[in-house]
Amino acid sequence: MERLLTDWLPTTRKELEIRHWDEVDVVLFSGDAYVDHPSFGGAVIGRVLEAEGIRVALVPQPDWHGDLRDFKRMGKPRLFFSITAGCMDSMVNHYTANKRLRSDDAYSPNGQHGLRPDRATIVYANILKQLFPDVPVVIGGIEASMRRFSHYDYWSDSVHPPILFDSKADLLVYGMGEETMRQIARTLKVTNDIEACHALSQVSYVSSERPEGDDVLMLPSHEQCTCDHKAAAQAFRMVEEEANRLQSNKRIVQQVHGRYCIVNKPLPPMTEAELDAVYDLPFTRLPHPKYNGKRIPAFEMIRFSINTHRGCFGGCAFCTISMHQGRAVVSRSKASIMREVEQVTTMPDFKGYISDLGGPSANMYKMCGKNRAICERCKRPTCVTPNVCPNLNIDHRPLLDLYRCVVAHPRVKKCFIGSGVRYDLILHDNKDEVLNTASRDYATELITNHVSGRLKIAPEHTSDNVLNIMRKPSFKLFHEFVRMFNEINDSAGLNQQIIPYFISSHPGCTPADMAELAIETKRLNFKLEQVQDFTPTPMTLATEMYRTGIDPYTMKPIFVARDAKEKLAQRQFFFWYLPENRQSIIRALTNMRRSDLIEPLLGQKQRQTHGNETMHSRNNHQQTSEKRHHETPNAHAKKQQKKTNPERNRHR
Repeated sequence: MERLLTDWLPTTRKELEIRHWDEVDVVLFSGDAYVDHPSFGGAVIGRVLEAEGIRVALVPQPDWHGDLRDFKRMGKPRLFFSITAGCMDSMVNHYTANKRLRSDDAYSPNGQHGLRPDRATIVYANILKQLFPDVPVVIGGIEASMRRFSHYDYWSDSVHPPILFDSKADLLVYGMGEETMRQIARTLKVTNDIEACHALSQVSYVSSERPEGDDVLMLPSHEQCTCDHKAAAQAFRMVEEEANRLQSNKRIVQQVHGRYCIVNKPLPPMTEAELDAVYDLPFTRLPHPKYNGKRIPAFEMIRFSINTHRGCFGGCAFCTISMHQGRAVVSRSKASIMREVEQVTTMPDFKGYISDLGGPSANMYKMCGKNRAICERCKRPTCVTPNVCPNLNIDHRPLLDLYRCVVAHPRVKKCFIGSGVRYDLILHDNKDEVLNTASRDYATELITNHVSGRLKIAPEHTSDNVLNIMRKPSFKLFHEFVRMFNEINDSAGLNQQIIPYFISSHPGCTPADMAELAIETKRLNFKLEQVQDFTPTPMTLATEMYRTGIDPYTMKPIFVARDAKEKLAQRQFFFWYLPENRQSIIRALTNMRRSDLIEPLLGQKQRQTHGNETMHSRNNHQQTSEKRHHETPNAHAKKQQKKTNPERNRHR
């Protein structure tokens, strides 16, 4: 079907004129290129407001240099300006784990770097406040959401205040934000007063007056968190536990420089019908025509993918999903998903292959608590570690049914599962044998019909001590899943591979742990080709441990690899098979008195001397852990360049 320019949200004055609009109600600014697809947050919020009858314009990747014409392009909106840095945090988008500048940006045309500033939310908001001081500015998206409280900034190695203070914005929307943005637009249409929005759920604002009431949860102040590691750790735990509730009734307040950052309670998780309504909006699923002839790498990766649900109850220490999308999994109906399948299969360049049917974790679709009342009382950060919650309904049958319906579509040749799979859910021993059979059937269906030769799995580490800190299951389960994978492959006559993801330099992970990881993966015949080096990002447990050296839940010290030299020393164990790493690894193992690991890792016996004494190995050693960041085996020697995977960053 031939598309008209009016099928997209307007991005220029000319496009406003085509619609015969003199002004707009809301102007959205985004750090990403404009792709009108439900995986791109700017497009989603724009379509949600449009469905409310709001006149919306979207300005993608405005130029923040020179005369600032991009910020003036749409004029003064009737209601407010809104800002998102994009699908990724702008600092993660720009820098590697070693703070080296990346050479490309997957969310920009032709992957061009430099089309958004560092800390884009702050830069955009400050410009708009300078140009239009009387117009409300509302910030949201992953960058703003995860900075709603005092937070450690890895790139400056300092504690920053809540982003509302540096951005000077009037209001912050945290989480996914569709319903909150609707309510803001409705309120401002009636009152034209941004302070009237202070009563809304899932917003944050700054006040000169300290709020009072039984619903107030007071955090340690920003100043305390800056100078007192224990206070910072305590504040994190308070925030995370409240965020983990199915429905919090607390306003979380933090004093900052004599004023107060007030974060209102969240909205309840969306219903199935509400989520369906978002995906049923009239997305073209295509980049704006202004990009004709240019390739947007992130779009290329997701153009034929379909999201089935949002949220994650895994609670991994290094992950932002549960703190942004929510711990409760909200799933779309099968009917909604099949409507999107129909739309995808009618696209002119569709060749019959759906690249992904999944979510943050592919096989959490339709999984939730059996007894909601129990969930409402719970504040555990994870439903699956160290043990699976007995109230969790692990039923793979709805997902099995969905897979079979999708592949039965006459225009679908193959449907791949590109999202990560939680093998601990597959292997969990339910009391109900019907559910165990469904899990085995799911594994068979997945491995035989939905793997494109390589299945991505994220064990993250081999040390159970480190995995416990990461909130990941025991590595014994990975061994069990590998056996299952091989058995199913053999019985089906397939020759497929598991691609495991591991993390280095996560808080709690020592060099000895990394050496043992290398040995364990070598025994499994994995020659790792990708590194995920821990990058501290705001509002994760792992980042709080990295910054404070304290576990917020035990208040005990924890080992942290901090500087670039320590991180590189851990990462080299991933690439034990590279000749240039051999002597360095031998020296490292000898210095840490673990010469016993040299032979199993490098295949040779060693007796290294240090002065006049022989360094003997010691069996007692500390264990640890780390986080996520892609790079090639010679990444440090070359560019340390990360290829962004938007499938793992679908968080507005």
